[in-house]
Amino acid sequence: MTPRRGAAALLALGVVGCRASPIPVDERWPGATWETRNRGIDGTTLRVLDTGAGPAVVFVHGLGASIYAWRAILRPTLEAGHRVVAFDNRGFGFSERPDSGYSNAAYTRLLVALLDSLGIADAVLVGHSMGGAISAQVAIDHPERVRGLVLIGPAGYGVSEPWSLRVARLPLAGRLLSGLRGRWTVASLLRSTYGDPGRVTAADVDQYYATAAVPRSTVALRGVFQAFRFDELRGRLGRIQAPTLLIWGAQDRWIPLRLGEQMALELANGALVAIPGAGHDVQEERPDELVPTLLAFLRDGLPRPPGNLAAVTPRQIDKSTK
Repeated sequence: MTPRRGAAALLALGVVGCRASPIPVDERWPGATWETRNRGIDGTTLRVLDTGAGPAVVFVHGLGASIYAWRAILRPTLEAGHRVVAFDNRGFGFSERPDSGYSNAAYTRLLVALLDSLGIADAVLVGHSMGGAISAQVAIDHPERVRGLVLIGPAGYGVSEPWSLRVARLPLAGRLLSGLRGRWTVASLLRSTYGDPGRVTAADVDQYYATAAVPRSTVALRGVFQAFRFDELRGRLGRIQAPTLLIWGAQDRWIPLRLGEQMALELANGALVAIPGAGHDVQEERPDELVPTLLAFLRDGLPRPPGNLAAVTPRQIDKSTK
């Protein structure tokens, strides 16, 4: 899509994006299933889920998402003997949406501050999309804090800035981005992250729309689009010391698999697993295939030899034995 057509599309979304009432507060996930608390971290109030004992696994969601993105992953990880931490990042979910703090460096500092606040000396970071870029940056800047990395369709390796980010810097950006908060638009964007859009349920749309409808969401989106660089990792992944597992949806239309293959080649100690048929939101669309892959990594480290991960027929680049 060209920048001109992209701008027109966003403008159209701003016109048609309806403002339906979001679900009531007591229907927001996780409800009574998990306990969450608000914590002040680096000047921002974050909604944090922290449960269990054992080695810590910290889940970092992507752009426009929340703790809900990990709903099918948290319980198996907890039952495997790990301390599980997930949170709504600055500007998203039901966390605070300040005027600033949306750069790569700011999000990196925030994640390290969260680890400090929870008394976590080191952890396995599991990051999706934008959360993957943040997690990788922590591993580069603070290697002593990261035991391992699981990056699911991570951002940070784009060759050039996508048209959507260029459009976001236009004078009408605030008005255009406000259109992304309509329920119809939220549903359309969520379906575009699945290899099979039919897997997105009405309940999923309800949960995503509930967070998009929070006041100041446009401020946060504009802050990210103007301050966050989605190509920051290119040429820097070789500095990561922690074993790194890349998981990609083979049908990812947002961040294509070819970028994952390039990332795997740059990593000194990494492996790539592609899940056939899955789109960008692998952890939501295909958790039954992702969970065995994640737990195998947490238990055994990088797969040796290639292709031995349970329940997955991977397309894999494995450099762990080199």
